[in-house]
Amino acid sequence: MRTLKINFDEVQKAMEDVVRDTFDYYLDLETGEVAAFAEEILAEARSRLYDSDFDEIDDDTEYVEFDEEPELPEWMLDEIELALEILLDEERFIRIPERSSVAAFESMAEFADSVQDPFLKEKLHSALDGKGAFRNFKDTLIEYPKERKRWHGYNAKTIKKEITEWLASVGIEAAS
Repeated sequence: MRTLKINFDEVQKAMEDVVRDTFDYYLDLETGEVAAFAEEILAEARSRLYDSDFDEIDDDTEYVEFDEEPELPEWMLDEIELALEILLDEERFIRIPERSSVAAFESMAEFADSVQDPFLKEKLHSALDGKGAFRNFKDTLIEYPKERKRWHGYNAKTIKKEITEWLASVGIEAAS
């Protein structure tokens, strides 16, 4: 197993973005950094990679040449180049998965069980029952700033365990 310095906060943010309609996230297995890409950039990179005819391609994305170069802003070209590198180098970059809704729900239920105030405990369990449970749970905690802060700490601790397990499944041990 390889040891890598991991920013758990950045990986947590990536995992908790479960919709992924705006951004997607990759972990650099050499540096431990999280790379976030707009879906627009990734779509353009995929389009160039899979829908274009290449004159030549090798391991260095700086030398990927296309038959026809579309007009794009300079900032977008740099981002597309990095996205191409990520899409082509599967040994260096790995997509960060979304957090399982089951794991997130279990974390909220366990937290609700730990609440000492019986009224709030009941409100949180009620919030978790039915449609919109995630939003209802968070909305319920807004009125209780101390418990909300405790929830954020509790959630960070439980997702750190999930991140550690995911990293181990891909052969990475987080450096302490």
